[in-house]
Amino acid sequence: MVILIGGASCTGKTLLAQKLLERYKVPYISIDHIKMGLIRGSSYCDFSATDSDDELTNKLWPIVQGMIMTNIENRQHIIIEGCYIPPGYRKDFAPEYLEHIIALFLGFSEDYIAEHFDSEIIKHLRAIELKEYDPNYMTPENFITLNLQVKEQCNKHYATYFELSGDYEKEILNVYKWIDKKIEAITLGSSD
Repeated sequence: MVILIGGASCTGKTLLAQKLLERYKVPYISIDHIKMGLIRGSSYCDFSATDSDDELTNKLWPIVQGMIMTNIENRQHIIIEGCYIPPGYRKDFAPEYLEHIIALFLGFSEDYIAEHFDSEIIKHLRAIELKEYDPNYMTPENFITLNLQVKEQCNKHYATYFELSGDYEKEILNVYKWIDKKIEAITLGSSD
């Protein structure tokens, strides 16, 4: 089983992955760590951390796709999180792989960003990782644009999208319940 957690920056993907690790004892990896490992460790790396999310997705997704397939083939469980998971991921896998993938995308509503940008989003920026606040990138306007783009792509590709629009703590519980049901369905359908 592979759980994919995608979505816009700072929506709680890493925190969700950490909580799922604690709940299910399934390890997780952040695509950001893969990105930085390649940037810092490979002389063949042809991208940088400042490239656009679309450019980075084009470079990183084939690597992540190979990791997903290998985990499924070896019957190993993993959670992979990051903003470089394309909502159209299904086209890259045969049905026998898709039946082992649980994928979801997180995003904030425009109203949530407008009302909670400083008090919630920026406040929880470092909930799991030691992220630096970049006021040039991390603006309400930019976050609204990024979240709308993710939502539009999820709608276009029929990807499961959870839009958080009010009480984050209460609404994220719906995500956990959805994941629980998906894991149960995969477990019941498994011959292992």
